[in-house]
Amino acid sequence: MSVKKNEIYTVEIIDNGYNGEGIAKIEGFTIFIPNAIKGEKIKIIIVKVLTSHAFGKILEIIETSEYRKESDCTTYKRCGGCSLRHIEYKETLKMKQNAVQSLVNKTLKNKIVVQETLGMENPLNYRNKAQYPIGINKDGKPVMGVFANRTHEIIPINECCIQDKQAEKVAKFIFDFIVKNNISIYDENTGKGLIRHIVTKIGKKTNEIMCVIVINGIKIPKEKELVEAITTKFNNVKTIVKNINMKNTNVILGKENINLYGDGYITDKLGEYTFKISPLSFYQVNPVQAEKLYNIGVEGANITKDDVVFDLYCGIGTISLFMAKYAKKVYGIEIVEEAIEAAKENADTNRVENVEFIAGDVELVLDDLINKKSVTPDIVMVDPPRKGLDSKSVENILKIMPKRLVYISCNPATLVRDLAKLEERFTVDFIKPVDMFPFTRTRRVCCSARTKIIHIGKLKRTKNSSFLYSTNTSSKSQHYPLA
Repeated sequence: MSVKKNEIYTVEIIDNGYNGEGIAKIEGFTIFIPNAIKGEKIKIIIVKVLTSHAFGKILEIIETSEYRKESDCTTYKRCGGCSLRHIEYKETLKMKQNAVQSLVNKTLKNKIVVQETLGMENPLNYRNKAQYPIGINKDGKPVMGVFANRTHEIIPINECCIQDKQAEKVAKFIFDFIVKNNISIYDENTGKGLIRHIVTKIGKKTNEIMCVIVINGIKIPKEKELVEAITTKFNNVKTIVKNINMKNTNVILGKENINLYGDGYITDKLGEYTFKISPLSFYQVNPVQAEKLYNIGVEGANITKDDVVFDLYCGIGTISLFMAKYAKKVYGIEIVEEAIEAAKENADTNRVENVEFIAGDVELVLDDLINKKSVTPDIVMVDPPRKGLDSKSVENILKIMPKRLVYISCNPATLVRDLAKLEERFTVDFIKPVDMFPFTRTRRVCCSARTKIIHIGKLKRTKNSSFLYSTNTSSKSQHYPLA
């Protein structure tokens, strides 16, 4: 192997990878270089060598890409969140489209052309949720900010370009109160100290703010004074919650919440629907793009008033409600009971009656609905976790054979893997990336991002297909046991 650690090379960047990193070749050996852009000529130093590839660090940019720009953030390189902040926004959309297209070309028999990435008109300050770790720096002083990339060192940030400005001001105000009043701060090395995190959530359309103060204890000193100070300064703070987390863990929130002010939740609107947001509930951190994504899914599903829809991995029922407006009945299935309770409450709040939310394992609930209750879906909607669909879920979809399949994914790699298993029975109409996290990598990590993908599949019937039901109304449905 000719490539060695600490050696310096001059290379040309021939492509950008899935995470936005530059890709170069040295005598056919692949080198990944963060912050490099396709078309650039750069001088690098090799920092790590593995058997199949190596990693380099930029020393000098000899020929600069026309798409490189000066970053508007002084800490993005250390933070690791906005790893594409040095690239013109329109070019990042093309990069994300190309990354998905590359996966399609490598995996699918049908080399469908991936549509252009749907971006934001204003890709700034779009996040409605911020999680700020609190700690002690090397000089022994309190610090609030974000963790440095792949470390637990806290980088203080004066202004984050993707966080909501109002919510950011509230978090800083709380931190200043903590410092001014000498309230102890958690040290993860010793497990001692009180304040661990400050979490803020804001309704982008309602402007309501929630403050969550995560503590390693039971009570915050000067608790009443803190609440009064926050609510006096910010009249749109609707609730303040004390979250108890006394475990030695990297998980930010504990399970116990105590309301210090308000009802413990805020509301926001997504489309025409109102959703309650609690400290533990999941809600899309970019609701502007989430609304666009759901509308694409609903339109692509082509739902009619005669259709029964199964929404698998439904979460708190956001897209279930979007689909219910056009469907005869929607069944939302989710294994997390707390999410199902929230989904039922959201349906009641919005007076949507043609939805039914069921808590349980998708496989078991499908078996009960189809084989015991004789409920068969015309349309199946899936929004699985990053690991994608498990093999039994794929088998079940193939046996159900709905008219249409809508697949929303936060991981294009597992999306195309699953489509490869389904494409013998389904014809892919389109694949469209939606930029949920501008200037970030296409993966779901803290203060980073992911690129959401919407896939619509149209039923392709074959002679040897196994159906759970027949669309011929003159014949009886033929049921097969689920996997």
